Amino acid sequence: MTDHHAHMRHALQLASRGLGRVWPNPAVGCVLLNEGRIVGRGWTQVGGRPHAERMALDQAGGLARGATAYVTLEPCAHHGKTPPCANGLSEAGVSHVFSAVTDPDPRVAGKGHAMLRAAGVVVDEGLCAEDAQILNRGFFKRVTQGLPLVTLKLATTLDGKIATGTGESRWITGAFARRAVHLMRMTHDAVMVGSGTVLADDPDLTVRDMGPVHQPVRVVVDSGLRTCPKGRLGQTARQNPVWILHAAGADGHDWAAAEAELLAVPLRAGHLDLRAGLAALANKGVTRVFCEGGAGLASALIAAGLVDDLVTFTAGAVIGAEGLPAVGALGLAALVDAPRLRLVSQMAVGGDVQTNWRFD
Repeated sequence: MTDHHAHMRHALQLASRGLGRVWPNPAVGCVLLNEGRIVGRGWTQVGGRPHAERMALDQAGGLARGATAYVTLEPCAHHGKTPPCANGLSEAGVSHVFSAVTDPDPRVAGKGHAMLRAAGVVVDEGLCAEDAQILNRGFFKRVTQGLPLVTLKLATTLDGKIATGTGESRWITGAFARRAVHLMRMTHDAVMVGSGTVLADDPDLTVRDMGPVHQPVRVVVDSGLRTCPKGRLGQTARQNPVWILHAAGADGHDWAAAEAELLAVPLRAGHLDLRAGLAALANKGVTRVFCEGGAGLASALIAAGLVDDLVTFTAGAVIGAEGLPAVGALGLAALVDAPRLRLVSQMAVGGDVQTNWRFD
């Protein structure tokens, strides 16, 4: 008896290889099974082409005829740079398609399933749907809300501090936690920090010690362009993209000369409108943003309801009241007004503890 769930889980594992590498496209996986044997498999490639189905079909060749396909997202139905994958599956002779979830993109949105059925292909929808929805939450949010998925990362002591009173923060957490952060950067389209973090730490924000990998866009929220392009970000902007969210008319440092991309964002109550800033990123195709602070940006994003996931790395250390808090002021007067999160998972990472939370 065929274990349909196992084959779709295999396709989901393949799809996850595309996270952070395929935007603005979704990360999709496809497995082709013929007479109980896997004859083709694929996942969306860097930049979004070729699609997972095309990869699997090319690998299977003639063995695709009569095969069953397990696809993590409804096959596309529109002509873009490549023909519709729904046509490709039916023309190759695939007889049965298990599809995890419907594509919310208006160009697809049920049309791919309809094309397959019209061609005589049996279609079953909803297999491992929840897992598929979680995998592509960023893509779905960009399509339906015009915003990217935002994951906020905080590395703190047991008492919630990110630095000593003098600003010393390297390193609160250990090497294993820092490596886990690099893995997370690799699965996001963009890494975002505030100008205070750039001024204090002169970060690089690239994925390091992972071999040759696709690098995320590095985004700085810097309303007045007060950060200097002579730092690490500016020196490497020609190799790995740097985007600056700033206020219109800002007359600070000239990031354009470093070949950074400047994105003007309106102000709200004297500060950058972060919702508008994230919408600007989504408009450029970004689906997943990994925010690494600092405290002011973290509190502003939380207060605006713009954080989807929170990842904390907690070290077995205590700094005390003179230390710098991980999150700035939220203006709360009552405990009932405090944002509440749902615990997703927790694990030891070296000598630290990683906890994954979700804002529902």
